[in-house]
Amino acid sequence: MLIDAHAHLDDSKYEQDRHEMLMRAKERGVTHIVNVGYDLPSSKRSIQLAEEYEFIFAAVGVHPHDVKEAPPDILDRLKDLVIHPKVVAIGEIGLDYYRDLSPRELQQERFRKQIELAIEVGLPIIVHDREAHGDTMAILKEYEGRVAGVLHCFSGSWDMARECINMGYYISFAGPVTFNNANKLREVAAKVPLHRLLVETDAPYLTPEPHRGKRNESAYVYYVAERIAQLRNIPVEELAHAAAENTLRLFSKMNGTV
Repeated sequence: MLIDAHAHLDDSKYEQDRHEMLMRAKERGVTHIVNVGYDLPSSKRSIQLAEEYEFIFAAVGVHPHDVKEAPPDILDRLKDLVIHPKVVAIGEIGLDYYRDLSPRELQQERFRKQIELAIEVGLPIIVHDREAHGDTMAILKEYEGRVAGVLHCFSGSWDMARECINMGYYISFAGPVTFNNANKLREVAAKVPLHRLLVETDAPYLTPEPHRGKRNESAYVYYVAERIAQLRNIPVEELAHAAAENTLRLFSKMNGTV
């Protein structure tokens, strides 16, 4: 049992073979996929994909890269989307200071507003954090105890991961944990308590070894789970099962659906 806790399978890179790619995931044992929006159009596409495939679920939100282009009424529009039964989270939302494609103050404002929306509608959040660890943690602390969520494609330190876990968040790992130069990330993946760990692909990005350099897909979440299981010296089946249970616990609207 495998769950890909974060993917973007509505991406145009899958236009020619999306169904075949999804069937490969099912054959690999993937039972659920959370397809994550990054702006209003992709959020709507995520819902459409979830309507087409019973094992796909949607998250809706605006990525920090895209907040400057979002319409003024974006929160109202997202609120209209979350009533869909297959929308399981608000995301991905957060801060990205690596590319700074949106002004940092606007990123922070929209991050807070989307967290507040998640609290209002009772959904967890999917947090994007790239080279913005300090401000991300400061904002999450403002809402500590009021919202559940996951730090997706985690890239911080063990101290940061431990602090997030203490606030009730889950930590999700993607393809980079398999990269040869990812020693610090592997150290974190080995230490995160098993009941707080998720696995994902972030497909079509961050393809894990041994397929690095090619388009990512949900079937490859197996390689993420396999590498973390090796680090922890446990069977991959045990790691995959624990991560799947954690994902279903976090995204509770998925329970009993597949």
